Amino acid sequence: MIDIHHDGPVVRVTLDRPEVRNAFNEELIAELTAWAESVTPATGERVAILAGAGRVFCAGADVAWMARMVGYSHDENIRDARALGRMFAALNALPVPLIGRIHGAALGGGAGLAAICDIVVAAEDTMFGFTEVKLGILPAVISPYAIAKIGQSAARELFLTGARFSAARAREIGLVHAIGDEADIDRIIAKYVNDLLTAGPQAVATSKRLIASIANRAPEDVLDLTVETIARQRVSAEGQEGLHAFLEKRKPSWTDGLE
Repeated sequence: MIDIHHDGPVVRVTLDRPEVRNAFNEELIAELTAWAESVTPATGERVAILAGAGRVFCAGADVAWMARMVGYSHDENIRDARALGRMFAALNALPVPLIGRIHGAALGGGAGLAAICDIVVAAEDTMFGFTEVKLGILPAVISPYAIAKIGQSAARELFLTGARFSAARAREIGLVHAIGDEADIDRIIAKYVNDLLTAGPQAVATSKRLIASIANRAPEDVLDLTVETIARQRVSAEGQEGLHAFLEKRKPSWTDGLE
């Protein structure tokens, strides 16, 4: 259901169900969860790219999967939704930056995937939508990640109407960070990858965790955490190497092998 390709420290994970517009089903959810939970600092990845095969990034839920849902009991729905929630939580907690390569459409859970990506690059003709209410359901499992990205105001409009919206609008509300024609989005992604690889990997991972820890908290409530975090990073091997490299006007060791 997914294709995983490693290129040195960069891993590209492609949703590989183009015949159904890369829609979710139980198997795809299980495979994506297993991959995300397998990534650790010891496995060597420094950047991950999430993409979709074919003409569409992800159109949300598979029709056959939804047909089975109709007959689920409440307890079966709990188990099913919990598996989906586990997938989104694992992707959100990925210890390396996750770049979303979005094209064609990102609807329902596909828009949720965009929300959990740290950086999102979209083709300018991509259509987005939190479309669940059109089916009489709602974007519940993805809501914490989507609201963290787009805020309550945009969520009130887009969750409640289920309206589709453009890549330009997605960028305005913070769901997308960069847009270009489809032929150009890989060049944009390559620039992001280079920026991430020239940054200290431990510093990047710690920054990602720090954002999650301090979001929506008062500065005085997180002062001890931020002070301890920077102090620990400064005395770490990576922090010392980065500071020495800067003072000695040389490249830090984590850029060895990069062009």
